[in-house]
Amino acid sequence: MTTVHDLRRVDDEAFRHLLDRNAIWSRMVAVGDRLPSLQLVEADLGPIRLDRLRLTGPIVLTFVRYASSPACEAALAHYRDTLAPGLEDLGAHLVAVSPQVPSRLAAVKRRHDLGFFVAADPRHQLIDAFNIGFGCPGADTVLGARHSTLPFAAVVVADRAGTIRFTDIRPDWSTPLPADRIIAAVASFAG
Repeated sequence: MTTVHDLRRVDDEAFRHLLDRNAIWSRMVAVGDRLPSLQLVEADLGPIRLDRLRLTGPIVLTFVRYASSPACEAALAHYRDTLAPGLEDLGAHLVAVSPQVPSRLAAVKRRHDLGFFVAADPRHQLIDAFNIGFGCPGADTVLGARHSTLPFAAVVVADRAGTIRFTDIRPDWSTPLPADRIIAAVASFAG
């Protein structure tokens, strides 16, 4: 059985390997790119389409590894308290995205009473489109999926036209991006 400790060790090793590759950061999603017209599976609602969701307001995508990750659960609870209210005032949608299967994400959504979208990308199509994923052997067990791809800690903001207006991609999940920076990014074009 793969433990969370094993995954942390593998995450660190996989991440170091990725950094050794050339130009990894330059291939990732950037301001000016387009939001792909993909479908995610929201933990409670089922399929949601990003191209339809953006028509009702800007989208803030925050990428997390999996529901049982202490750092990711802490980030989601932090964003519930500090980010979601400010985004709601701006008419923006917060969507937490994980490659974990929806049934496992539903548990964290309920446990932390998350009032925003918590969506699965189990075939990591969005993660791949943004080039923010890395292979992590053994992660498929925790994810409940057939793939072992995890995302970097990332926040991607798209406007109603589908243009990426802000990105922040980090190798470390332990310190979430401050909510005020995300709110300021959305306010700069939505206000």
